[in-house]
Amino acid sequence: MSEDMNQVEVKNLEVGEKVKGTVTKVEEKQVLVDVEGSKIDGIIPISELSSLHIEKASDSVQEGDVLDLIVTKVEEELLVLSKRKVDAEKAWEEMHRRFETGEVFEAEVKDVVKGGLVVDLGVRGFVPASLVEDYYVEDFTDYKGKSLTFKIVEIDQEKNRLILSHRAVVEVEKEEKKKQVLDSLKPNQELEGTIQRITDFGAFVDIGGVDGLVHISQLSHGHVEKPSDVVEEGQKVSVKVLSVDRDNERISLSIKETLPGPWTNIAEKAPRGEVLEGVVKRLVSYGSFVEVFPGVEGLVHISQISHKHIGTPHEVLQEGQTVKVKVLDVNESEQRLSLSIKDLEEKAPQVEEKFDLPEENSGFQLGEMIGDKLKDLK
Repeated sequence: MSEDMNQVEVKNLEVGEKVKGTVTKVEEKQVLVDVEGSKIDGIIPISELSSLHIEKASDSVQEGDVLDLIVTKVEEELLVLSKRKVDAEKAWEEMHRRFETGEVFEAEVKDVVKGGLVVDLGVRGFVPASLVEDYYVEDFTDYKGKSLTFKIVEIDQEKNRLILSHRAVVEVEKEEKKKQVLDSLKPNQELEGTIQRITDFGAFVDIGGVDGLVHISQLSHGHVEKPSDVVEEGQKVSVKVLSVDRDNERISLSIKETLPGPWTNIAEKAPRGEVLEGVVKRLVSYGSFVEVFPGVEGLVHISQISHKHIGTPHEVLQEGQTVKVKVLDVNESEQRLSLSIKDLEEKAPQVEEKFDLPEENSGFQLGEMIGDKLKDLK
């Protein structure tokens, strides 16, 4: 009678039929289950436990677990079942829904393989290396076990192909953050940023998800030959917003505007009588302008260039020449600095002409000397 019942129940369970089973024993390469509504034992080979490769069955299930299964083979004393196929069927339905809606979801990276990452979503999801981040990653070892957000970018159930992208999520997040930052920026606002990239014409600064340009003219109060002379990538800097073009997503920034002006505390840096070294920047008819500090030029009046008389400064000076100067006067409020080159040069000694004249106490007069000579001629 028992055998007849078994035969009836076995006949009722056909290949492709879905059942529930409780795990009764977990062996290394297979799992035994008690199939609901059947007195025939069920077995799940390790290859049918997961869409991913596992070393032992206990990596996927434990005793007592109740599983949704599908019959893959009916034998006289045994049912061969698959958990993987049921999981995959449910998973593909969910994956199609996520793909159509563009849903962003979180999942754990199960493995790192050549060319990318593997994610278990009930079906095997693959993340190509180029779609992991929006920057180059040399070693993905640390990604195993890490949870990331993903979007499905390609799906083909027939070919069992599911391509995921974390990069797509990152790029959307950055765009949203960029828009928020752009909307919040106002001219004259001061912010902290990081030098991201240096070019010949300036430096790009990250101010929180969006880059702004500090033109070379806005890097320093002094003249800058090339940006790399004054800033470096990764450097933290303070910047002031000069202008925001939201339509073209262009932000003009200034580092110079956040720095003390070149004339600040100039009376302390260049007190009267101080001797400084500077560079001749400009020659004009009435004197020469000499830069003694970055952005600070003082006037050497033509009368203070040389002890000797000169018609124009060009007679003794040329642009780019390095000279020593003495501070004659300083006015910080008016940003004026009076300098002298002449005061640091020795004055040429004056040559006095001398004549030999007869001594007054000699007792002789000039007329007497001439008279004596006339006598001799007679």
